[in-house]
Amino acid sequence: MGLLRACHPGPSAAVTLLATGLARSAGQDTGGCLRVAACVLAGQLSVGWCNDAVDARRDTAAGRPGKPVASGAVDAATVLAAALAALALTVPLSFLCGLLAGAVHLVAVGAAWGYNLRLKATALSWLPYAVGFGGLAGFVALGLPGNPRPTWWVVVAAALLGVGAHLADVLPDIGMDLANGVRGWPQRLGAARVRRLLPLPLVAASAVLVLAPPGPPGTVGLIALAAAAVTACAGAALSGERPRAPFPAAVAVAAIDVALLLSSGATIV
Repeated sequence: MGLLRACHPGPSAAVTLLATGLARSAGQDTGGCLRVAACVLAGQLSVGWCNDAVDARRDTAAGRPGKPVASGAVDAATVLAAALAALALTVPLSFLCGLLAGAVHLVAVGAAWGYNLRLKATALSWLPYAVGFGGLAGFVALGLPGNPRPTWWVVVAAALLGVGAHLADVLPDIGMDLANGVRGWPQRLGAARVRRLLPLPLVAASAVLVLAPPGPPGTVGLIALAAAAVTACAGAALSGERPRAPFPAAVAVAAIDVALLLSSGATIV
């Protein structure tokens, strides 16, 4: 159970479902969707286990009870072995989706490992998230029959969604991270600025998905964009009295973005 918890099961499942749903909405057949799911899940498991293995000493020193290694539920060596095994499995599973698609997916996974190993403590901590999410959209498109190129706006929107996910993921732990010497981009900004900034890349992703495709935007898209903007502004406005308000607001905007992303399956290429 400790090993399962160490893989970050929530984010791993969410990213896998997002990629699989995007593949399905773009017209991928059942076999292709299963290959996407297996490939992305293996990559996400490797990333989650790598994160807990790399942070084991820091989490233990900070006494973080929610971390399986810090609580003694599993040892760091086991988590690292699982991460390496999942990474090794990711390589052939990626190339089962196509040579170019597999290469793009491995770049996305490599960016996430780079975050865990080094970039999370630098001002470029946002970059692996942008590369990873944008690369995921490119991977899904390139894995379709005929290896079509992804449309630029889907890749850009996915990258912006990744930046928002980075801010949302780090926000609750900024104080603890600073105490442990982790100074990534959000930590350098500080919690107050991150709460105000958090919804912006998510709303920008909504705007790109609604306004960038050729032709006039549809009514549903404009309503979704307005809802994202209102939700984001409400979260920021409430941050003074309720410091945690921007986080659920950002989650709601992210849900709108995901819905827009999935509904754009026909225009992913």
